[in-house]
Amino acid sequence: MTGPQQRPSGAERPTGAERPTGAEQPTGREQLSGPEQAGGVERPVGPEQAAGSEQAGGSEPVGGVRRSGLRNPDKAVRGLGAGTMSLEALVLLLAIQPIRVVGGDLSGAAIGAIVALAVACVVLAGMMRRPWAWHAGTVIQGLLLLSGLLHWSLFALGVMFALVWAYALHVRRVILG
Repeated sequence: MTGPQQRPSGAERPTGAERPTGAEQPTGREQLSGPEQAGGVERPVGPEQAAGSEQAGGSEPVGGVRRSGLRNPDKAVRGLGAGTMSLEALVLLLAIQPIRVVGGDLSGAAIGAIVALAVACVVLAGMMRRPWAWHAGTVIQGLLLLSGLLHWSLFALGVMFALVWAYALHVRRVILG
């Protein structure tokens, strides 16, 4: 067995047959050597460094302030909204039978309201790219709370999903500003 392989330092990068294979490949970060190594600080090696997106002394991008570590914060927030709406639609549709069995007096109007709200949630999940979809999602939560007049369990679901939607709006505000 041989000792650990030494990595080339600075500008000396392995090429061709010298490149490590398998588990020995670098993970996208290299440790600096010499005066740049201040307590084992690692700097990214890749498009971030090559493009010069960081200032000399800070971690903020040159082009503007980036509030989160996400590559595409808009897309992440849209995914959160779409996921929340999709989950709400699924829970509403799956709740019909247990409500009928346990609650007993689930009317046709209540079932129609549940199906209509579920369809609206699915449509909004696909429309999260539009800014008005977030407002429409808030309206959906209010309608679900109002459907509690048809059956008490719909009010309970409305409270739960209103809290989940309020948290999604909070995350959106924190990430996007």
